[in-house]
Amino acid sequence: MNVAHTALRKYRSWYRRDPTAAAYAPGRVEVLGNHTDYNDGFVLSAAIDFGTAFVAAPNGRRRCRLVAGDLMREVVFPLDDPAPFSDHSWPNYVMGVAVGLNEMGALETGFDGLFFGNVPIGSGLSSSAALEMSATLALAALSGTTIDRIETARIGRRAEHEFVGAKTGLLDQISSLFGRENHLVLTDFRTLDVSTVPFPKGHVLLVCDTKTKHSLGESDYNERREACESAAAFFAERLDRPVSALRDVTVDDLERYRAEMSHTDALRASHVVGENRRVIEATACLESGDVAGFGRLMFESHASSKNNFETSCDELDFLVEEASSHPRVLGARLSGGGFGGSAVMLLAECAVSSVVETLLPRYHERFGVRFEPHVVRVSGGAATFEVDA
Repeated sequence: MNVAHTALRKYRSWYRRDPTAAAYAPGRVEVLGNHTDYNDGFVLSAAIDFGTAFVAAPNGRRRCRLVAGDLMREVVFPLDDPAPFSDHSWPNYVMGVAVGLNEMGALETGFDGLFFGNVPIGSGLSSSAALEMSATLALAALSGTTIDRIETARIGRRAEHEFVGAKTGLLDQISSLFGRENHLVLTDFRTLDVSTVPFPKGHVLLVCDTKTKHSLGESDYNERREACESAAAFFAERLDRPVSALRDVTVDDLERYRAEMSHTDALRASHVVGENRRVIEATACLESGDVAGFGRLMFESHASSKNNFETSCDELDFLVEEASSHPRVLGARLSGGGFGGSAVMLLAECAVSSVVETLLPRYHERFGVRFEPHVVRVSGGAATFEVDA
């Protein structure tokens, strides 16, 4: 499905005119670097070949019309000081983006807009970031404004914080914006420096949506973040160098002082310190063409998420364990926050059918439901595109 063409067709059908600006943004998958972002660490992620197109035209008024192209449902909200919708959240992502652009002086008038995408909802592939980034690029283009990509990511994050109520970081938006075909995105969350590293040719990522979501409540997330901060403060008192986050702690530091730490803090720190090391090692593997080494680090990452950070669940553990025994799966781990959601697997493209046909019935037999497989290819990042008359 070409979502850009579909969005244009639906726009013309609804508004009876052409849009004047259009943009496309991909979803993303986290490949390695779990819960490292808020510890000033490193993450490897990928923009994928599922995404969202946003098309719009100025309407000369101080109100905005927005159509969800999959539902063909319209909402209207004021450009100045709008209130988030309480009965459905999808307009709020765009509303937050519009407010951010308006406050920057980058949105001169209200707009008539429509979005359409094919990112599977609820599968952990960040349909929200795809919508935010496509909307930001398209709406900025209405006034001919070019915005720095990191600032564009921040506009999306603010929309989620203030208009959706999701206290997310910048990973999803950065991955969508900085994606490069056949390359993974490497983000340093201390400096927000972003680079890309080659993804092995002939390989794909198989995302397996477990179709379950065990609640990662605010208390669960906060406990892990607080344990990481507690561990960083512990090392700041003992090491003779500055420590502001677990990014500054090494494996040797952890082993030297582990016996003095609380059990929980030591576990959480072990995951983050090890995960940062794995991202750096994985980057070297990709640059040298060591696909097997990269896959091994994915398996190690999942084991640490399960045993040290305790953010896995039976469904994810089962899929990763089954994947580890399949000769054609090179690596597998949970992706995202954990407690359900999706597992991501690295394999040659020619192995997809074999792996899915093996794992599907085993998963169904164990849990009574089928996971949903999505083959994703590592793709380019968000960009505007020309409206073809």
